[in-house]
Amino acid sequence: MSLFSTPFDPARDTALVTGSGNGIGRAIAQALVGEGVRTVFADVNAERVTAAISASEKPELAVPWVGDLAELDACDALLAAADAALGEITHLVHSASPPRREADHALAVDRRIWQQMHAVNLDAGFHLARELAKRLIAAKRPGSFLFLTSLHAGTPRNLPHYSTAKAGMAMLVKELAKTFGRYGIRVNALVPGAIAAGGFVADPALTRHIPLGRLGEANDLAPMALTVLSNKLSGYVTGAALVVDGGLSLTNWFEPPSFDE
Repeated sequence: MSLFSTPFDPARDTALVTGSGNGIGRAIAQALVGEGVRTVFADVNAERVTAAISASEKPELAVPWVGDLAELDACDALLAAADAALGEITHLVHSASPPRREADHALAVDRRIWQQMHAVNLDAGFHLARELAKRLIAAKRPGSFLFLTSLHAGTPRNLPHYSTAKAGMAMLVKELAKTFGRYGIRVNALVPGAIAAGGFVADPALTRHIPLGRLGEANDLAPMALTVLSNKLSGYVTGAALVVDGGLSLTNWFEPPSFDE
């Protein structure tokens, strides 16, 4: 049997994916149900959740949930709904994030937008991961958590609320990986590059800085996400940040050499 033929155990594995209504979260949630994993599709927008589930290969394995994870009560409601529908959640993907607006630079972003960005990305991510880990530890079951961070966790983005939230998530992944590892719970980060999804509209001119020559798509992230989430394929990987950016992070002020010269 191929190592890649059964990356998950549908009889035991369950998943919760935040931000699954569109973009990267949607692609990962759909890929999980495609592998037979019963999955909670959580998003702030009911229409997006319905559309994402309807477009899935196995919609009968999907459980919809709608709420704003900027509110702690909503996080607790999501945990309760997931537990009621699927029991213990073994796999968490935290992809939810408020939209980014180029107008919200350091001199313009207001307190509400700043707090919302941190609440959804960092606060909700920590609360969901910790509570799910407590349940798995009590049941003596392994788990795998994945956080969607950003190249801008380490480089400025002219959007300080976004960059600082993602930087906090990057360190949170390391903290949780170190704490949860002894209980068989792995925690990793997926680091997207310029992905044309989830409301992000990239300047096509950016492609000249990407060695693979194109902008990314949400589906470019799903195979790597499932590989890292799978305890069968990545059982000895934790605290890692896996970059999926077409080589964008290699960009500097030197152009690559041309073989035509």
